[in-house]
Amino acid sequence: MSRVADTTLYDDLGVRPGANDTEIRKAHLRLAKQYHPDKNPNNEERFKKIQFAYDVLSDPERRELYDQLGMDAVKGDGGGGHPFASAFGGGDIFSSFFGGGGGGLFGGGGRRRRKGESFLVPLEVSLEDIYNGGTSHVEYKRKVICSACNGVGGKKDSVHRCRNCSGSGVTVQFRQLGPGMVQQMQSKCSDCNGEGEVCKEKDRCKTCKGQKFVDEEKKLEVPIDKGMKNEQKIPFRNQADQMLDMEAGDVIVLLQITDHPDFKREGNDLFMTKKITLVEALCGFTMYITHLDKRVLQVNCPQGMVIEPLCVRGIKEEGLPVYRHPDVKGNLYITFEIEFPENGQLTEQSIVELEKIFKRKHTSVDPEDNFEEVDMIDIDLTKATNEDVHNDDDDDEDPRGAGGGVGCRQQ
Repeated sequence: MSRVADTTLYDDLGVRPGANDTEIRKAHLRLAKQYHPDKNPNNEERFKKIQFAYDVLSDPERRELYDQLGMDAVKGDGGGGHPFASAFGGGDIFSSFFGGGGGGLFGGGGRRRRKGESFLVPLEVSLEDIYNGGTSHVEYKRKVICSACNGVGGKKDSVHRCRNCSGSGVTVQFRQLGPGMVQQMQSKCSDCNGEGEVCKEKDRCKTCKGQKFVDEEKKLEVPIDKGMKNEQKIPFRNQADQMLDMEAGDVIVLLQITDHPDFKREGNDLFMTKKITLVEALCGFTMYITHLDKRVLQVNCPQGMVIEPLCVRGIKEEGLPVYRHPDVKGNLYITFEIEFPENGQLTEQSIVELEKIFKRKHTSVDPEDNFEEVDMIDIDLTKATNEDVHNDDDDDEDPRGAGGGVGCRQQ
């Protein structure tokens, strides 16, 4: 690598001037965690330097500008250009002087190279990963330029421009449809398979078989920050398929958070459902919850605090960390379901005792009032139909059965 004009930003990240994107990203992740202002407010200036160094060195154009001209070339450029760019009326004029590809006044092409296609790589992570943070890995295949032939496809001077398509990779045919009507049809050149170049079979590269590219198994280390969102995208620059005379595209890692058996997420809040007995709902209880970081929370409901069916109680700051502000957390909300005694579980004695405690009211009627006594029966409304509940229309019997029958809907 050629000598750089200034190493300050490399020193701030603790990497060498020739460091690749992965080394820069890892250094930034390590230092950002170490010097985050949330841990110590005195780290703020140091943290800003680390962030600025990463912003410049992770951008190929800004990094090249910095390597050529030093710190003055990237200070105050707003994320992409030289501070004096506005004086020339825009980045295009400025790039003709400083060029991103090694031409222009300082030996660059003057224009940014075209970029290849980017693609998504899904990554499944658990709710525990989002709560605790850490790293994960993704593996995928990509095309890289063959190192044996340097992307030529064959022996030196053995690759020539295709005569059939004149190096364009496509052939054009014209078809007469009628008087004054001609259809133009374009297709991939069969001689060069759309490559624009041909090479004899015996001269082709043995490694890539003349294809110029080979497959590579790639593994990326993905930082999982606390509080990240579902389907959040994490970009990795220039990690997609390599291209000839083009900048490689980006790999976009797409987070997919899997469902958790106990916790549901809504924003930065967590929700869960707990079943308690009727006695616990009336008399208080103590329960234990294993959180996403393996901490065990002791939840107390004191005597006198009656829990109603499907009521919700909250615990402050026991939700998910806020993204990029891990010391701030949402809340945990618990919905309570009450398990009532089943038929036959209450004895006559316990019923009498409960009536004394809760003082059940008995509705009285005037004996002279005209009323009819009926009994309730169990009905499963998920299976019941008119035919299940009622007899046929031509049946003379009372459709409600003996004594009638008022259905009691059971949840």
